[in-house]
Amino acid sequence: MRIVSVIIFSILTVVIVSCSCSSDNRKFVKSPIDTLIKSLNTEKDFSIILYDMDYDEDNDEYKHQYQTLIEQKNPDTILLAKTPWYPVSDILFQTHVDDMGMELVSKKDGVLKKAVAPAGYSNHIGNEKYGQWSSNEGGSSFWAFYGRYAMMSSFFNLAYRPAGYGGWNDYNSNYRGYGRTYYGNSGTTRYGTSAPRSNTSSSNHKWSNKPNSFKEKVRSRVSTSASRSSKTARSSSRYSSSSSSRARSGGSGK
Repeated sequence: MRIVSVIIFSILTVVIVSCSCSSDNRKFVKSPIDTLIKSLNTEKDFSIILYDMDYDEDNDEYKHQYQTLIEQKNPDTILLAKTPWYPVSDILFQTHVDDMGMELVSKKDGVLKKAVAPAGYSNHIGNEKYGQWSSNEGGSSFWAFYGRYAMMSSFFNLAYRPAGYGGWNDYNSNYRGYGRTYYGNSGTTRYGTSAPRSNTSSSNHKWSNKPNSFKEKVRSRVSTSASRSSKTARSSSRYSSSSSSRARSGGSGK
């Protein structure tokens, strides 16, 4: 198997469209996740992970950075990539504010799923193609990737916190397919933005290195902004629907 690590993933093109809604001018940003999915349309197996996030106070701009894992069967290759930073809408930022480090989209054998899950849980951990459950000295079971897939442990941020069987089984039995996001069992936060991170991993993330006061301020700000944007979008949708209805019923003549 050939393994290719890609530092910059440059096929994404984000379209920013400005428009006027009611009396407030807002900037609508096309989702880079959807753009990325479209660009990977010919790939049968890939994962998209929210690697990092940030807020640019000077430009009032929310931002995401992603990682992708693409498996190609011909030739047998795994492509690992980290995207540049992309602006995202307040609604998208709010939707995934708790999901840093988690998988947002996966595609396996041509089947696409938009479901938030701990990185690797959807298709790789528990899949005997990639590894097996092993026991440590304490008798606990954890997932160990085979040598040819060893890089996935680091990519999924499992090098210092291996995936345990109990947590994976809880996710697989009670969360997968039920529309619920798994952040950890027994009331603990093991995955996502608020999960404990090793110094090695957190040092490379802008969000992890921001002071808590900044994070709380951004969370509060985006919650208010996203709520306002949602209301504006719903209002615009109702107006558009009403206008279309009047257009269809009007002009009937004598």
